[in-house]
Amino acid sequence: MNPHLIKLLGLSGFAAAIFAASGNLRAEDVQAPTFSAEPCCNLCPEAYDAKNYTTRYQQNFTTLVQAQGDWLFRTQEDLRTEFDTSPEGYRRLQQLHDAFKSKGVELVVVYQPTRGLVDRNKLFPAERDKFDYEKALGNYQAMLGRFAKMGYHVPDLSPLTNEQQAHDFYFRGDQHWTPYGAERTAKIVAETVKKMPGFADIPRREFETKISGRMGKTGTLHNMAGQLCGTSYAIQYMDQFSTEPKSEAADGDLFSDAGNPRITLVGTSHSGKNYNFAGFLQQYIGADILNVAFPGGGLEGSMLQYLGSDEFQKMPPKILIWEFSPLYRLDQETIYRQMMALLDNGCEGKNAEMSASALIKPGKNELLVNSNNRDLHNSAYQVDIRFADTSVKTLHTTLWYMNGRHEDIKIDKPKTSDTDGRFAFELRTDKDWASQNLLAVEVQGPEPGSAPQQVEAKICKRNVFPNAEPRVAQAGL
Repeated sequence: MNPHLIKLLGLSGFAAAIFAASGNLRAEDVQAPTFSAEPCCNLCPEAYDAKNYTTRYQQNFTTLVQAQGDWLFRTQEDLRTEFDTSPEGYRRLQQLHDAFKSKGVELVVVYQPTRGLVDRNKLFPAERDKFDYEKALGNYQAMLGRFAKMGYHVPDLSPLTNEQQAHDFYFRGDQHWTPYGAERTAKIVAETVKKMPGFADIPRREFETKISGRMGKTGTLHNMAGQLCGTSYAIQYMDQFSTEPKSEAADGDLFSDAGNPRITLVGTSHSGKNYNFAGFLQQYIGADILNVAFPGGGLEGSMLQYLGSDEFQKMPPKILIWEFSPLYRLDQETIYRQMMALLDNGCEGKNAEMSASALIKPGKNELLVNSNNRDLHNSAYQVDIRFADTSVKTLHTTLWYMNGRHEDIKIDKPKTSDTDGRFAFELRTDKDWASQNLLAVEVQGPEPGSAPQQVEAKICKRNVFPNAEPRVAQAGL
């Protein structure tokens, strides 16, 4: 539906034009039809009330704000002024960096600027005055600095803020960047990558990017406004791009490294095919890139899938580019427990302290029991559970400890992920959990009425990666 409602004020002129065409009226007697347009899609009052955002998904949009034209913003996400995480989040980020470094992998963090930082000029004056742009920009840059102090390579994307460009960086009614936004980001990221020590040994290759067609975006913010207000918005169309290697010598030698990229891109749906972020990176970096990101993967989806793959385990990349937005919390403990375990490849190739293979039925199934009172303290062990059915995307398990304490863990893999039925994670070590001694592992079986599932579970020692404290000032926490 067009975002402006067209009202026809005079049909007589239109009828007169028809008669004139048939020769029944003189041209000077014909009156042109008169039209006027008025806005039809301003947000309804319900969209400004946070209590109307009831589902978990809807709460990602709390609350929508009307801006110029079809532009919509979210107050909590797009107009945030704080960029930070908890002390535990910083500790885990440090630990993750050091673990990758021990495997010879250098990490690049692509931390997107918010829509408010980039497109504040689209806000109406009243909302623009309420949004503290200078505070937001300063805190965003401070967060980039904290990543850098931990050892990550961090492109400074702050020059992309306060945009004054012909092509939009972000879509008007969607949280994703446009292909033009992806390109501008890729240029800055490429400059950081080319200065990294590990880049010197990466084979070079020339790429070129061309417009490949048009894409239409039905925005998620527009859709949410439709749910709350019953309105609809025009589809926003944008150029779409594809990147290919430039014509190369016929001897084929230049293709020898093409199947073995030494740079990998993990990230959110922003790194998906639609926006050609990986292609622009290849063009501006001048090297092959393995893009493992997929839509719906969130902060950790593509990272976890990649860490558990043969590509990573057999030949880790020299450079790993990790793209994500400030939308995601960086202190989600279960995510780090999975990342650290998969970096160590779980219990693959290790001696298992306990193991079991069984058909599990609906309900709770006890798989492993520490009946001999072994020393299985959380600080030194990890769990590796594999379903024979590789399409299984949810694990619900309960870990019991010798003192009667227990922990319930639910891991949901993205519906869009290419799963392998595997769930590996460290035993819990935050707060006072490190000293707990494992007693048993229970796994929730399939839905009632479903066939039993074959499952294998192992407990093994983990590689103790550096457990460094974050090298950032406490004031920054």
